[in-house]
This record gives sequence, C-alpha cells and structure tokens, in this order.
Amino acid sequence: MTTNAPVNLWTSSDHARDYLGRADSILHRAEGEATLLEFIPKTARRVLDLGTGDGRLLALVKSELTARETVRDGHAAIEAVAIDFSPAMLEAAGKRFAVDSSVTIVTHNLDHPLPTLGKFDAVVSCFAIHHLVHERKRALYAEIYSLLNRGGVFCNLEHVASPTPGLHEEFLHRIGYTIETEDPSNKLLDLETQLKWLREIGFVDVDCHWKWRELVLLAGRRS
Repeated sequence: MTTNAPVNLWTSSDHARDYLGRADSILHRAEGEATLLEFIPKTARRVLDLGTGDGRLLALVKSELTARETVRDGHAAIEAVAIDFSPAMLEAAGKRFAVDSSVTIVTHNLDHPLPTLGKFDAVVSCFAIHHLVHERKRALYAEIYSLLNRGGVFCNLEHVASPTPGLHEEFLHRIGYTIETEDPSNKLLDLETQLKWLREIGFVDVDCHWKWRELVLLAGRRS
C-alpha cells in the first residue's frame, strides 16, 4: 500500500536498473508518450525534463521538435536540461546523450527546490513526481510555473492514485505487482487534487489528456 512517507529507494542502483530493465514493457506507455508530444509547443526551443531517468522521454521530445524543424527547414537550436539524482539513471542518461552537446544533465534531488535553471518553453516529466511527498509535489508545481515562458507548457506523464483500493489492486495485477511487492517509494495522489493544484497555481487549459487506469497525462499552460 502506498503512503505519503518519505521513503525513496531510487538512490539504489539495483532499484533503478530493475526499472530500466522493464521500462519498455510498461503497458500503454507509448500511448501516453505520444499524447504528450502533441502538447509540446511547435516553437519550443528550451525544454526541461524532471526525473529524466535514462533520458527516454527527453529523447522523444527532442526528436519530435527536430522533425518539425526539418519539415519547416528551420535551423533554430533546441536546448534541453535533464535532472535526476539516481547514480544509475544519471549514468544511463549520460550514455544516451554523450555526443549531444545540446543536453545538459544536472544532478538534483526533486525533494529539494529546483536550482537556478533559467526559463523554458516546455517542462516535462515521466513517472517521477509521484515519488515526492504531497506537499513537495505542490511546491514543485509552483516552481515549474515560475520557470515557464509565456505560452510554455507543463506535461506530466504520471502515476496517480486509484479512487478505490480494489481498482489499485487491479492496476498492480495488470503490471505484474501485488500490494506486497509494489514500490514503497510511490506516494500516489488522486488526479483531481493535482488538477486543482495546477489551476490554483495559475496554469490554464489544465486537463487530463490521456489515462489508462493509474497512468495519466496532466498538462497545463502558462498564459
């Protein structure tokens, strides 16, 4: 059973590598990622990825933006910042972007306020923020809002709480886990509360644009 206790196993390299070994097999993940790409502004030039892991999502975003530039025969540079604190994840992201000078990898634990990073046209995250205690989730959302340029978007492909224990158990069964074996690092929060927070902070056009059981895409824009 998930709690809001400050437990986080992601400093463990074994824990991180276990996740990376099954990341490609997460049911319906590609659907959520494809939907997220639809909401990245066509003119985005600076992107921040929070909890980048091995850089999977950021690579997809960069590829999408680069393809759009190719279609328009444009030449504007795309810059990206990737944040994580897990040594195994940082190593994997470093390998992925080893020859890509447009990506800056920053070691930072999202439990703490974000460092000075400048402004961004898009902030993305994938299955990371649910590891934070609820109070920190809301504080981070506010920090993200302050980092966005006008018209910038926040897209969070996330794991949220089910409305009932029965639905939660069904979800775990679908992804090969049980109540006893689920990640104790998870601090799941309901979708409605997080949408409400985003609106209160000042995001507009806030909605859940994709959902499969406990996996969702939340997005909002800074006007």
